[in-house]
Amino acid sequence: MGAESSPGCFGYPLSIFFIVVNEFCERFSYYGMRALLILYFRRFIGWDDNLSTAIYHTFVALCYLTPILGALIADSWLGKFKTIVSLSIVYTIGQAVTAVSSINDLTDYNKDGTPDNLSVHVALSMIGLALIALGTGGIKPCVSAFGGDQFEEGQEKQRNRFFSIFYLAINAGSLISTIVTPMLRVHECGIYSQKACYPLAFGVPAALMAVSLIVFVIGSGMYKKFQPQGNVMGKVVKCIGFALKNRFRHRSKQFPKREHWLDWAKEKYDERLISQIKMVTKVMFLYIPLPMFWALFDQQVGLLEVQPDQMQTVNAILIVVMVPIMDAVVYPLIAKCGFNFTSLKRMTVGMFLASMAFVMAAIVQLEIDVSCPLDPQWPFLRVGWNIQRSLFPGLVLTITPFLSLQSDGFMTFDVDKLTSINISSTGSPVIPVTYNFEQGHRHTLLVWAPNNYRVVKDGLNQKPEKGENGIRFINSLNESLNITMGDKVYVNVTSHNASEYQFFSLGTKNITISSTQQISQNCTKVLQSSNLEFGSAYTYVIGTQSTGCPELHMFEDISPNTVNMALQIPQYFLITCGEVVFSVTGLEFSYSQAPSNMKSVLQAGWLLTVAVGNIIVLIVAGAGQFSEQWAEYILFAALLLVVCVIFAIMARFYTYVNPAEIEAQFDDDEKKNLEKMNVYSTVTPVSQTQM
Repeated sequence: MGAESSPGCFGYPLSIFFIVVNEFCERFSYYGMRALLILYFRRFIGWDDNLSTAIYHTFVALCYLTPILGALIADSWLGKFKTIVSLSIVYTIGQAVTAVSSINDLTDYNKDGTPDNLSVHVALSMIGLALIALGTGGIKPCVSAFGGDQFEEGQEKQRNRFFSIFYLAINAGSLISTIVTPMLRVHECGIYSQKACYPLAFGVPAALMAVSLIVFVIGSGMYKKFQPQGNVMGKVVKCIGFALKNRFRHRSKQFPKREHWLDWAKEKYDERLISQIKMVTKVMFLYIPLPMFWALFDQQVGLLEVQPDQMQTVNAILIVVMVPIMDAVVYPLIAKCGFNFTSLKRMTVGMFLASMAFVMAAIVQLEIDVSCPLDPQWPFLRVGWNIQRSLFPGLVLTITPFLSLQSDGFMTFDVDKLTSINISSTGSPVIPVTYNFEQGHRHTLLVWAPNNYRVVKDGLNQKPEKGENGIRFINSLNESLNITMGDKVYVNVTSHNASEYQFFSLGTKNITISSTQQISQNCTKVLQSSNLEFGSAYTYVIGTQSTGCPELHMFEDISPNTVNMALQIPQYFLITCGEVVFSVTGLEFSYSQAPSNMKSVLQAGWLLTVAVGNIIVLIVAGAGQFSEQWAEYILFAALLLVVCVIFAIMARFYTYVNPAEIEAQFDDDEKKNLEKMNVYSTVTPVSQTQM
């Protein structure tokens, strides 16, 4: 041990203050940087959505795989303190390199505001992200375990509360960074040209990581530091391998059974190591069902009315609120009622609450489905021509003038029974509409002259996923247009034609129309959309006023969800309570049941369940698609409920241990054996002469 225990404050070691502040700054750095990555890939580097998403998820996966490496370094080579410091330096360099990669002027040789060598920026950003993945993943299992090391025997209550405070710091850092860094990005900066300030938005997380490292090092003199005990994992693997091999060799009935399969390693390995491995394998066995919780949690239940970036903020806010309530109110009340609410029982309850959150999501989804259009519809939109009527077999439809056209001009028809469609107007011949309509799809009829029309297959006949809003544009002008809405571009929308739908989150968006001829230069080309709600679709027809300035006419294709936002509160509450009860307890349980030389390894094993959970998501997503969203929610809820029951049964047979007591017993036995040896060695031999 390197240092004596640090002075206390309210019964807690003062050293944990530095560890909690370190974790807050590190999580601010990580989540602040991560919140910008997709936008950075798409807008700065210019990758499409698919490549940006693939690189992003690869990076996140690496961040959850590298904890194993960090744990091995800490427990076998450098120790937790030196591992945290060393990898934090790597982490800080990675953040700085990523910030440098986003400097627009770095390769803007001709000073036109655009990087002239994107490959330099890509290379720097990939190097930066690789260093960040190694740093954040490597220190992740070490920091929590190092914090637990600061407590003495008999401080189990304070140590348990430390893990709650630790988790609170994680989410507080996440919450503040995801609010602050996007605000920094929207500022414009640059030497030669003013662009979105990615260097500042990435630079602040880099600075916070440096602060995190400095704060951690300042507390160095107060920490309890345990020295690593050699290549622990190598010994563990060899011991397990020998036990299995030895058991296989002696599988005959003539050899008596041993109490535990690891006892077959006693011929070669000492009992202390075997006992430590037994503790670890017991806990790792319990980990087997746990990835299913993370698989469901990463589905981010409840995205029907809140977008993913907002969900991250909502979840963090609820955790910041719920952690102290659980720790200071709920758990003490349960204890006063005389109920032994052990760690594994808490984790079981957490899994059950998460399952119930998906049941609630299914109920809300059923309510939302009521407002979904189930039949294929033909929306009548008319562009730039006063059609007086449109003729269907046995039916005459009157179309009002352009400016008063409403969004209720929808009708359904059976393609097989449709014989003909004709358009007629005063003084013009009847024009038949010829088109191979597809049953089950929406179509739009665009008419702009007595004998000019176009039928457009809409490409959207159901509500957009995840509560987004589908928006498309119809260009009624005589030239092609480029249209920018929010952060998305509709490229080359040709004259008298419709764009594809693109999808947006809630709120109003700026719409910029780029035109070279028809729109007057004196007009403002930046317009505003309506206030987008949840799960809707709209068509905006671009026309011109008498002044030559552009104007928009909006038509509702799919109405927004009418389900009250309050219905989603129970599922958010349940999933957050489930996470708090499950995750905080899991951190504490992993530490308390691990032997002193394997605490980081077991923390890494806990984090590995998150990575496996994400892999399960990919497998389930690729295995099949559900026609009904509520059915998918019910399936996930049922899967987690089954896993919850399995885990509860496994937990029922788990025997809690105190690794410190077991190791102390081995220390006592070794001390007694050593004393006996010393006694024998100090006895003076008696010669025959003396006798």
